[in-house]
Amino acid sequence: MLKESESLFCYAVSEFGEPLVPLRMPMPEPKGTEVLLKVDAAGVCHSDLHICHGFYDLGGGKRLLMGDRGIRLPVIMGHEICGTVVSAGPEAEGVTTGVRKLAFPWIGCGSCETCARGEEHYCLSPRFLGIFRPGGYASHVLVPHPRYLLDIGAMEPAIAAPFACSGLTAYSALRKIPESVLKSEPIVLFGAGGVGLMCLTLLGMLGARGAIVVDIDATKRATALELGALAAFDGQDPNLVDLIKAASATGKGVRAAIDFVGVPSTVQTGFDSLMKGGTQVIVGLIGGAISLSIPLIASRAIAIQGSYVGSLAELDELMQLVRRRPPAPLPARRRALAEANAALAELEAGRVIGRTILCP
Repeated sequence: MLKESESLFCYAVSEFGEPLVPLRMPMPEPKGTEVLLKVDAAGVCHSDLHICHGFYDLGGGKRLLMGDRGIRLPVIMGHEICGTVVSAGPEAEGVTTGVRKLAFPWIGCGSCETCARGEEHYCLSPRFLGIFRPGGYASHVLVPHPRYLLDIGAMEPAIAAPFACSGLTAYSALRKIPESVLKSEPIVLFGAGGVGLMCLTLLGMLGARGAIVVDIDATKRATALELGALAAFDGQDPNLVDLIKAASATGKGVRAAIDFVGVPSTVQTGFDSLMKGGTQVIVGLIGGAISLSIPLIASRAIAIQGSYVGSLAELDELMQLVRRRPPAPLPARRRALAEANAALAELEAGRVIGRTILCP
C-alpha cells in the first residue's frame, strides 16, 4: 500500500459513460525539463463532460469517439490547473519551488511545424494536460517544461485556474473579431456558461463596447446583466433574431457573434443576426449539424470561423493583461476533489453559474 506522502491521489475516468473512480498511484518523479506541481485548484470544464461520455456529437447520428481521437483510459481530467511547484527535473531552468503557477495545458509534440509556429493547440500529436496526459483532478500534476508555467501575480489559485481554458478560449475568440468592431459596436454572445461569462468580463477589461447575451436559462441571463451585458435574451424566444437586431448599434444586425454553445439553433441564429461583412466565431462543442445557404455566405460576405482554445503566446498575453487590469471576478464555487462526480453532474444539469473549482 502506497503511503500518502509518496503517492498521487486522483479521480479518473476508468470507463467512458461511468462515474469517476478514486485512484492512488506512485508519485511522478520529474525528469529532464519536467516540473511537478501540487494542485491547488482545478476548474471543471464542459468539455470534461464529453470526455466522460466518450464522444462528441457530430450530428446526423455520427459520433467522434474519444478512443478514435487517441485518448486512452484511465484519464485524469482537469486542464484548468493552478498549483505550487514541488520539484523539477535537472534540466528545468528558472524554476523556484514553493511558487504558485498557472499551467498551460494545450501542449503539442514540440517537434512539428505547427508547434514551431507557436500553435501547439493545433498539433496533430497533442499532449494536452487532462486529456492526453494526466491533469488536475489530482493531488499533483507533471508539466513537461517550465515554459508552460505562467505567473499569476497576487491572484488566488481558484481565481487564476479558469484562465487556462475558459479565459484563454474566450480571449482567443475575441481576437478573431476586428478590434474596430469590438471598440465601436456590441457583439452577440451565445451562452452564459463559464466561458460566455468569462468573455463578458474580458470585454470590459479590453475596453470593448459590450455584448448582447443569449441563453435559455433565466438565472444565467440575470448573472450576465450583473456582469455588464447590454441586454440578455432568452434563446428560445421566437423573435430572437429581431430582438438581437433591435439591440445592435444600427438596429439592423450585429457585425460579430461568438457561439459558446455550438448547437444548430445557436449557429443559425448567429448567422441570421449578422450584417453584411459580419464575423461568426463558433466555439461551443455541444454538437449537431446544420445546413447553411452557400449563396448567402458569399453574397453577405460572412466569415465563419471555428476557434479552439488558444496558444501559449495568447495565454501569456492574457495573463499580463489580467495582472495589470483584473477583470470582474467570475462567479465560482469551490468544491473538494472528492466531489468531482457531483460537480460534473451539476454542470451537466445546467445548474452551474460561472465555474466550479476543485480544490484538492
